[in-house]
Amino acid sequence: MSGTAASKSVSASLTRTPAWRALVAHHRNWTERHLRDLFAADPQRFERFSLEAGGLLLDYSKNLITTETRDLLVQLSLERGLPDRVTALLAGKRVNQTEKRAAWHTALRSGDAAPREVRSTLAAMRVFADALRAGLLQGVTGQPIRNIVSLGIGGSALGPALVVRACAPDTASPRVHFVTTPGEPMTRLLATLDPATTLFIVQSKSFSTMETVRNAQAAKTWLLAGLQATDVGIHFAAVTANVEAAGAFGIAPERLFPMWDWVGGRYSVWSAVGLPAMIAMGSAAFDELLAGAGLMDRHFAEAPPERNMPMLMGLIGLWHHNFCGGASRAVISYEHGLALLPPYLQQLEMESLGKSVTQKGKTLRTGSGTVVWGGLGINAQHAYMQSLHQGTQLVPVDFIAACLPRYDRDTDTQAIILANCFAQSALLMQGVSADDIKRQLTAGGMDAKEAARLAPHQALPGNRPSNTLLLPSLTPHSLGALLALYEHRTFVKAAILDINAFDQYGVEHGKKLAGSLLPELNGKPPATTHDASTSALIRHALKNNGRKP
Repeated sequence: MSGTAASKSVSASLTRTPAWRALVAHHRNWTERHLRDLFAADPQRFERFSLEAGGLLLDYSKNLITTETRDLLVQLSLERGLPDRVTALLAGKRVNQTEKRAAWHTALRSGDAAPREVRSTLAAMRVFADALRAGLLQGVTGQPIRNIVSLGIGGSALGPALVVRACAPDTASPRVHFVTTPGEPMTRLLATLDPATTLFIVQSKSFSTMETVRNAQAAKTWLLAGLQATDVGIHFAAVTANVEAAGAFGIAPERLFPMWDWVGGRYSVWSAVGLPAMIAMGSAAFDELLAGAGLMDRHFAEAPPERNMPMLMGLIGLWHHNFCGGASRAVISYEHGLALLPPYLQQLEMESLGKSVTQKGKTLRTGSGTVVWGGLGINAQHAYMQSLHQGTQLVPVDFIAACLPRYDRDTDTQAIILANCFAQSALLMQGVSADDIKRQLTAGGMDAKEAARLAPHQALPGNRPSNTLLLPSLTPHSLGALLALYEHRTFVKAAILDINAFDQYGVEHGKKLAGSLLPELNGKPPATTHDASTSALIRHALKNNGRKP
């Protein structure tokens, strides 16, 4: 499809496109279909609905699709100009229309092709991280730094914390910690650390984020008191775009690492925001993280839609949400190192796709982003998997597992983990009929009447969709590919819906309102008027914390 034709199609209402209308008609046929029957009818279904990219295997055969579904979804992507939009994204064009800038996070992992400022920043990060890991950087007392505390929130914390949990050995030195909210979390952590051997990295583009600045001030007070020094700037570094404010705080220019407007917070782990992760895992491992993401970027750019992993995941997600009624999606990992993946994806997808207007400000007539949630698979099986199997809501699942364990090569234990993962996806797909339950119970000696009574309670409907993503093992390279996959999956859905995946005005308005309430909660006269509920809550809080309203 030409760029002109694509732009004309995108400007039209999504629900009026030929492919969308065809998908509506196609979905009517699903009432009589069951996934177990599709598998029984097609022994090659796995081969038809699976692919490898970036070292990852995606099995999407257990989704509510046929070849016709896939063809129609691909046609929809072409009618909506997806290939042109992908080209614009990867070329650093101005795809963030509301804020009038690029969303060029892929440039951060493009190796020698990266912009000069990216390469120079990575070089400076490597020098700093390697020196810390070698014990060459010291505090005011001359002792080497042994603990790093990253102060940030949202994208400045979720990505680096995930990478550290997934890829840094438990014996990493120096130790890296993350604090996002002020108050008790900061107080508890500082009680375990020595000021003489602790360095703080302040992560804030504006150097004015309320929670982060509060923690930075608390860290400075703690250092000054504990070290009995007048200048503790050597115990700080910063990742920020506000060099002046960071300098006024006392951070030396050589300890400042840049943030760029064309990298959004939830896409920033590849930038200097990833410095804590580089320190924990080593610069060579961080380079592998970038390389894995870069490999997925190239696949996204070059593979045709019907063989393009991020495109297929995005399109199938759109199908489940807007046609099949799956308003939420569970991400369930059978790899302990990915425990922080669900909250990371919550920000990535729900902040990106939580929109209700198109790029032109028109009211969206379809569903936008789903609710993303999940956790570790072994735990999930003893908790909420019950609802996914027998509940009334359709919840598509992404299962993620690794073929080999991270550290030891205890393949017997890994076999148990994989058996559980594969069993859950198979059971969601095929279910267990009431007739099968009755046969099993009576074969075990149960009275036929009692078996008939219990069968409806034990039966599982099946026909519940899922993807399974298999990593060779959880390494920096495979993690990079996985995170880039989900970034691009998110962009695909945004492109089809014609919404901006790169702004977050709901978040910004929340910050602004919190700032306006703060003086009043500190006992000062109200700066603005509030609704009755908010005013009453403020009065109650002031009454109970000893401050008069």
